[in-house]
Amino acid sequence: MTAERPEGACRWHFDGEVITVHIPMTLARRGSRKVILALDGGDAWAPARPTPDEALIRALARAHRWKRLLEQGQYRSAAELAEAENVSRSFVTRLLRLTLLAPDIVEVILDGRQPKGLQLEVLTRPLPSEWEAQRERLLVK
Repeated sequence: MTAERPEGACRWHFDGEVITVHIPMTLARRGSRKVILALDGGDAWAPARPTPDEALIRALARAHRWKRLLEQGQYRSAAELAEAENVSRSFVTRLLRLTLLAPDIVEVILDGRQPKGLQLEVLTRPLPSEWEAQRERLLVK
């Protein structure tokens, strides 16, 4: 039995016993080491680029804006703020917790380097106030 895949990015051939795969690539030097380059010239083994979670970033921004409005006295309470923003008081208080996150956790979120399981739902649950405990709970991969 003989099979062969048509021309393309990756070719293979099966002669009934052995499969031979041809993968087009280029070897290049990066400093003192050799790396495999993909067809587009990029590092084929480079880690994926971080992807910022827009929902988390918007929630952080909203929480800090709301905190500032409360601190400036534009609203006297979370209930008054919630009414003005047309959201529930519970939602306002849950989002305001985000202003208590450790600075390095906020940085990880803004950079898009947060663990996959770190979603807004997780951040709006009660969290420890100690930053080290937050790191242990949220940044464990």
